[in-house]
Amino acid sequence: MEDESIILLDLEHSLIEAGFEVVGISRGAEAIAIFDRDPERIGALVTDIRLGTGPSGWDIARHVRATNPSLPVIYESADGAEDWGALGVPNSIMIVKPFVMQQVITGLATLLNEAGPSLPSATRT
Repeated sequence: MEDESIILLDLEHSLIEAGFEVVGISRGAEAIAIFDRDPERIGALVTDIRLGTGPSGWDIARHVRATNPSLPVIYESADGAEDWGALGVPNSIMIVKPFVMQQVITGLATLLNEAGPSLPSATRT
């Protein structure tokens, strides 16, 4: 989930190259709707915390975790890392912008390994 199209495209490309199935979305309400239609399809969430109008990345992560408490969550932000402890979901990762794509891939692989083999392929929302 990323509202900056250049970053979204770069993340999608990098995650696909790393072997993940990706659903790239730029608006929070759309991410929630896609998740709600088929929660079993989504294996992880990578989200910016600031997404313009509508739900924030914090809101989306809390929403998906209400259905799947162990869903891996990676937050990305240029200016919201200090709020992670108070607003982020437990057992998540915060990556501060600017970042290299390998940080996201490594963080996602780590969270998926910790969650166990029962999760489907990670999906970027």
